[in-house]
Amino acid sequence: MYDVIIVGGGPTGLFLACELRLAGARPLVLERRWEPDPADKAHGLAGQVVQLLDNRGLFERCGGRGVPEPAPGFFFGGLPLPLRALGKENPMYLLPVSQRDLERVLNERAAELGAEVRRGWNVLSFSQSEDQVDVAASGADGAGSTLTARYLIGCDGGGSLIRKQAGIAFPGTSDDDMVDRTALIGPSDLVRPAPGGRVVIDGLGEIPAAFHRTERGVFTILAHDPERPLVSTTEWEEHPAGDFPGPGTPMTLAEMEASVERVLGVRLPLSPPPEGAPTLLRRMCGRNYRLADRYREGRVLLAGDAAHVSHGPTLDTALQDAANLAWKLTATLQGWAPEGLLDSYGTERRASGERVLMHTRAGTALLAPGDEVTALRRLFSELLGSAETLRTVAALTAGADVRYDMGEEHPAAPTGWFVPPLDLTTDDGRTCRLAELLGDARPLLLDLTGGNDLAATAEPWSGRVRRVTATAGDAPAPALLIRPDGYVAWAGADPDGLKAALTRWFSPD
Repeated sequence: MYDVIIVGGGPTGLFLACELRLAGARPLVLERRWEPDPADKAHGLAGQVVQLLDNRGLFERCGGRGVPEPAPGFFFGGLPLPLRALGKENPMYLLPVSQRDLERVLNERAAELGAEVRRGWNVLSFSQSEDQVDVAASGADGAGSTLTARYLIGCDGGGSLIRKQAGIAFPGTSDDDMVDRTALIGPSDLVRPAPGGRVVIDGLGEIPAAFHRTERGVFTILAHDPERPLVSTTEWEEHPAGDFPGPGTPMTLAEMEASVERVLGVRLPLSPPPEGAPTLLRRMCGRNYRLADRYREGRVLLAGDAAHVSHGPTLDTALQDAANLAWKLTATLQGWAPEGLLDSYGTERRASGERVLMHTRAGTALLAPGDEVTALRRLFSELLGSAETLRTVAALTAGADVRYDMGEEHPAAPTGWFVPPLDLTTDDGRTCRLAELLGDARPLLLDLTGGNDLAATAEPWSGRVRRVTATAGDAPAPALLIRPDGYVAWAGADPDGLKAALTRWFSPD
């Protein structure tokens, strides 16, 4: 019997398997594809999730350089966010990694940690009892098999079989009048980069490279790799007869060209990427905004797109789902979870899912055609001139705007928030970043008090919670109790407060 069966071996399922292994659980990942998906889908991670990957030592493995640094700017609803003005309060970090490369890194990491991943397996159904879940699947040889685990997690996408068979509702709405097209193309002499994140297009002039809105739609060109830029369009209007072949027909470069011409008003010939480069031609008809009404049904749980879909940072949100769930589920499997710990996964992460749906719908509304939307964009741009408004929108966009309920809170410390980056000098004289102490996904008591009061308090948890004594020049509190998912469960210097937080989240040995 496995501890956990994960259905779906995309980035969410693989990262969840890594987190479970770090926590000491034995997961099995079942993936229907024979090989990792070679297609380009998401083209980067943004916000708090970048810090999470840094905490696990995956930032540089995913193509990041050095230490994550806040981005000087970003976008909301196609409107620029001047994030440099926020200084140390800037929550936006960027990691330009394709989903294909992210999945490759996570697949390698899962293998290093000893997680079992079976490809070519199709899950057919499951049944659960008080003690276990039995999963019926067809194996790589086509033969049927029944696999058993103590818990089952659906990471199988927006059409999740696991969610449907668990009877979990997936309410939401769809915008059926929108069509999004995306293509990887080859370099073109007709498009040239310009300063300030802009491009010059022959016959049109200089426009923003990201989110150029017209009354006919939205055009974006991203050139992280100049040899294969990514172009995309969004259209709301009706399509000319014969130009739109329907959702079941593969998209072509000619269709992409026609869409670009409708949006920009100029013809931009497109060519495929250089020989051997991965290609992408994708059409998405309509946008879904849906959120599972609960993330757990008995021994069945959901994460990632199986729990929430939107035209927004779903992958960013999904990886944080995995980090939140893994340690809580492992604590339950190992028998030391405090009462209600596993249920807090759904409470905390569903709140984040709600915020993502809200901000992606609001951002979409700001890009729509129409004079009234143009007026709204002018007003919103003026509001972004306020530092307070800019901080609010930046935190929302970065996925850093949900504060978890941790009980008593230190007034000047980030209790309930994701732990900020810190440079430390440990008692043994080592200089390091806090992220380097979080790679093993264990709870951490970072003691900066220089005394022994907290050490005595934490002693009953010494086999479960790692304690590190150090100094930090810009510490937000004398001591921080950090959960495995990176959230601050307690901050301060009061031994009684520490004891209450340790008991609430980790139970004494």
